Amino acid sequence: MVLRIAVQSKGRLFEETMALLQEAGIKLNNIKRTLLIPAKDFPVEILFLRDDDIPQAVATGVADIGVVGENEYKEKAEAADVVKGLGFSKCRLSLAIPKDEKYEGVQWFEGKKIATSYPHILNQYLAEQGIKSDIHIITGSVEISPSIGLSDAIFDIVSSGGTLVSNRLKEVEVVMQSQALLIATKNLPQEKKDILDELIFRIEAVQSAEGKKYVLLNAPEDKLEEIFDILPGMRSPTVTPLATKGWCSVQSVIEDKRFWEVITKLKACGAEGIIVLPIEKMIL
Repeated sequence: MVLRIAVQSKGRLFEETMALLQEAGIKLNNIKRTLLIPAKDFPVEILFLRDDDIPQAVATGVADIGVVGENEYKEKAEAADVVKGLGFSKCRLSLAIPKDEKYEGVQWFEGKKIATSYPHILNQYLAEQGIKSDIHIITGSVEISPSIGLSDAIFDIVSSGGTLVSNRLKEVEVVMQSQALLIATKNLPQEKKDILDELIFRIEAVQSAEGKKYVLLNAPEDKLEEIFDILPGMRSPTVTPLATKGWCSVQSVIEDKRFWEVITKLKACGAEGIIVLPIEKMIL
């Protein structure tokens, strides 16, 4: 029994998905110009598709599971289950208008022409706002539509906002946030569910380690309570007595973003011999 995973064939989502699968121990042969590739040491195979084809492929059972942007999942509205938000390939779907236009609220869009590749999501949003607009469906290069007179505004993916700026547009309404989703076909056989559970376990072990460091240090026993307040760890720090009386070895996990703050406090508490190591996987 093999679990088939639909993955975007190119772009940022492809790169981040493949990096995650590799970290989770899914080893593949050369993937260039190949539609379907089996993994070496795990019962999965990867099916490469266009991002907007993935929801339908999963819903119809062509693929058992898929990694797809939340924006595409919502737009296609296919009957596939969301298994897990993956937390990468983050972006947003926003309304943008020409930079020089005066904007005082969503009523600006009443009667306007809006170019988009996401008509379903946009229609739903405008209906909720009580706005009637003329939606012009475009695939690709949506951002140039106002400058060539095709539309008054656009509704499109925004990541950094650089594309909007280069096309003299400004973002005025964020309609939805998006991230990569792991989706699954309904009624997976139990054998495939077992493979999926193992895959999720591996993915979560990889993601749990992101942004964290493993810390080992020597500390005086009379400072342990203060050090525990600094290093709470996953449950509590690990403490081992040293041969030197009155001293202990302490091991814990800290968030990378607090690294220098934590190290400074540890030194102030008398910690010595501090060693910081990267964490590859973490099983919670």
